[in-house]
Amino acid sequence: MSSNEVESEIKQPENNSRPASKVSENGPSRQGSSKHSKVAKVKKTSQNKGKTKKGEDDVTATEADAAEDKDSLPENAIPLFLSSKSQEIFHCITDEDVTMENPFKLIPKEEILQDLKMRAGVCDFAPIKQKIIDYPADELLVVYDADYVHGQNFIIALTEEAKEKLMRPPTAEQVEGEDGEREEGQQQGEEEEVDLTVYTYVPPEPKEWVSQGSEKEIKEESIEETRKKISFTLKRVRHEFGAPVQFSDRGPDDAKDGYIECVAYEDKNFSVKRMELNKSVQAISETTDNGSQTEWKHPCNKSTQYVPREFNEEEKNKHLQSQQLKNFIENTTPRFQLALQQNEIMDVFYDDWTALADEDSSFGSKSDNHLKEYQSFTDMQFSKEKTITSVEWHPTFKGVIAVACAERMLFDERIDNASKVLMAPSLILIWSFSDPIHPQILLEAPDDIFCFKFNPSDPNVITGGCINGQVVMWDISKHVERLKNSQRGKQPKKNTMTSLPGFEDENSDKTPIIRYCAVSAIEHSHKTAVADIQWVPDHIEFTRMGVICENRQQTCCQILTASTDGTVAVWDTRPPKGQAPAVDDNKSNGPLGVPSTFKHIDLTWKPVIKIPIGRIEGNGEYAVTCISIQERQGDRTILEKQSKQDLEKRESVGGLGSSMRGGSAKEKKPLEGVTTKFFIGTEDGELVYADWKLEKDVDSGRLQPPKPDFAKLFHDQNITTLQRSPFFKEYFLVVGGWNFSIWKEGETSQPLLCSAAHAKKLTAGYWSPTRPCVFYIARADGNIDVWDLLDRTHEPSLSQNISAASITAIFPWIVNSKQQLLGVADSVGTLHILEVPWTLRHAPSGEMNSTLNYLEREVKRLAYVQTRQEFRIQDKRRIDAEEAEKKLVKPMEPSSEEVENRQRMEYLDYKEEEKKFLQELGLWQEPEEPLPDT
Repeated sequence: MSSNEVESEIKQPENNSRPASKVSENGPSRQGSSKHSKVAKVKKTSQNKGKTKKGEDDVTATEADAAEDKDSLPENAIPLFLSSKSQEIFHCITDEDVTMENPFKLIPKEEILQDLKMRAGVCDFAPIKQKIIDYPADELLVVYDADYVHGQNFIIALTEEAKEKLMRPPTAEQVEGEDGEREEGQQQGEEEEVDLTVYTYVPPEPKEWVSQGSEKEIKEESIEETRKKISFTLKRVRHEFGAPVQFSDRGPDDAKDGYIECVAYEDKNFSVKRMELNKSVQAISETTDNGSQTEWKHPCNKSTQYVPREFNEEEKNKHLQSQQLKNFIENTTPRFQLALQQNEIMDVFYDDWTALADEDSSFGSKSDNHLKEYQSFTDMQFSKEKTITSVEWHPTFKGVIAVACAERMLFDERIDNASKVLMAPSLILIWSFSDPIHPQILLEAPDDIFCFKFNPSDPNVITGGCINGQVVMWDISKHVERLKNSQRGKQPKKNTMTSLPGFEDENSDKTPIIRYCAVSAIEHSHKTAVADIQWVPDHIEFTRMGVICENRQQTCCQILTASTDGTVAVWDTRPPKGQAPAVDDNKSNGPLGVPSTFKHIDLTWKPVIKIPIGRIEGNGEYAVTCISIQERQGDRTILEKQSKQDLEKRESVGGLGSSMRGGSAKEKKPLEGVTTKFFIGTEDGELVYADWKLEKDVDSGRLQPPKPDFAKLFHDQNITTLQRSPFFKEYFLVVGGWNFSIWKEGETSQPLLCSAAHAKKLTAGYWSPTRPCVFYIARADGNIDVWDLLDRTHEPSLSQNISAASITAIFPWIVNSKQQLLGVADSVGTLHILEVPWTLRHAPSGEMNSTLNYLEREVKRLAYVQTRQEFRIQDKRRIDAEEAEKKLVKPMEPSSEEVENRQRMEYLDYKEEEKKFLQELGLWQEPEEPLPDT
């Protein structure tokens, strides 16, 4: 195609375009501008085609078109891209505010500068910010480029001259004249300078490969087969080759091994440590919301006193007899009566919103009511394959629990394996929820621990009872920071020396083993294992005579122990008279780093009082397994009553100066209202009610404890639990053998509730700390039964399996108002932590009163049964006495008339029998009647 043909073909649409007058009216359109540029492009292309080959015409024309598009813009008019957000801000949205027919838009300079301040670098005018600032006029022109002829969607004029050229472009004649002049100049230049250079193509020569390390990256990213391929040999019967096959659908469970499930699991053999991690952090300015409604003023206490205005007698009589008062009373009386009736019918102050969900808190509701596994603890070295004998929560630190472990051996097995038992360590493990694998602290004991308790006044002091009868003391004050830092959510302090690089403590991750700081003398200890141990409440203490007095120190300093040797003992941790207590500081540790807190009683410790529990009938003692006293830790009602009585006595005497003296042991007076009697459970399943207070024997004159008041046998094996209710201290739970029972102190006939014999042995029990009617029972098959007295009393409301082994101990604990946990220990050394559901920890409104009413009804029932039994016994005695009296009284001789009547009756009976006999033989003849007398 020649240049003239191309020019004529491109100029052809020009005849159908709009007239020049219409273009000048509406401003230069995009079609007009592109049309003028095409005319210039064609002319220039026709000149250049003489220098190029015919096959390169199209390429050369395209390059010339692109160069001409850039040259077609006026000077100081540049392409600019405006995003949709900028178009909305400046009201120049494409195809709405600006179109191909009307592409012009004037934007105020002040709005552009304001947008630059607000959005800064995000603003689309940021690249030409300085040029916009230097622009002299108040409005800038932007032109919509719909076809992206100049590379962007808008064109902006940065000077007034460019603005005029864009608003009023040159006509077609001016453009053709300018193009002609330009072509003549180019022809003259071409005639003067002719390029005669001949270009030839030289192919590149191959060079030697120089490695820059990229092949290593390619090799690392490539996948290579490292495993040997597995080959299979498939066999088939010859005659089945080529046989038709019918496929069908089936479920994965229809056939055995129909599918293989690949479940993700954690491989404990190794762990991959992440060496590098990319993280992004975005920081924003902090914001605060403050509100104020009223102006706060400093409170000030003020008082006003005035004299009441009173009516005199005449005015009183006048108002009382007035008709107005009578009418008022008559009108308001019905309203008062209605209000009083409503108050009797319903509680107007009842909060319906608070008690909204109480109806759903029963076991029959759809809410969640099963125990959930929260965490479990076991140590592969110290607790595995051992039985857990006791469980205790730390009184102050949340998420800290301690367990005592012992060998799973009977007495004969211990004797046979004495060397193994002596070499194995006897430990108490203190666990934390933050580390379920390693215990935080290990407490070393001289022998296996059967029971232990934290001191309620000082939780750093722990006491325990050994299998050999000794009582042990520990002090963990120096390791309390380890327990604080181990709590969940607690971070260790970073301002210590060990937190600096190079000063790390290598032993900080090792579990410390704390040796006992005091142990009782073996000759004064129990002869058999210590079965139960308790801290005496901090407001009372026992004297050597068994009298309960006030503890003015208000700290727990006495320990109560019970052993199967038939004795109950009280131990005092305070130094003896005349000996100062040991001061525990960093320099007062023993050779093994043992604190000297109880150095004054170590190896010389003996009980304050030791009471043998003799049998009511016969000789010997009861084998005590657990003990329960009436006073509880934190209960100050006895002290409050005593202080009121002492205050009244001092006021009557005159003065309070005598109360400031401390007083000696002889001046201590027994607390009034405190009972010295207590309950114990025995190995034979008996519940015994004994007394502390020593009495003088009439025969020997020695002080000795009295005989127990009663002993009841309702359990067929040893009693493992004897616990008072946390809500009603006179009611207590007894678990032993295959059943449990609930007793009330003062009722000696029989228990209020006694369960039927279970299929498995019951091993432990515990009251719920938040619900008065709920308690937990542990069984030997690993199940836990939850009993609700208000729901049902013949069977548990919930039974759930926890472990495959026998459960040895349970202990619930309140973490906060929204969480309650239950510690469950088994006979294989595993401690299970269960989360108690809302239905078992939340007490509905009125549950305490309902439970108390139920227990009181049972007490009345027992009283009625006992009354009926006594009545039956008395009635039987009366009947027996009457029968005995009848046997002893001689019969009276009958009179002559009675004898004749009896004989007459006997004769008539004889005649009747004779008649029957003769009739049977057929010999009977009727007697003839005598003829009447004439």
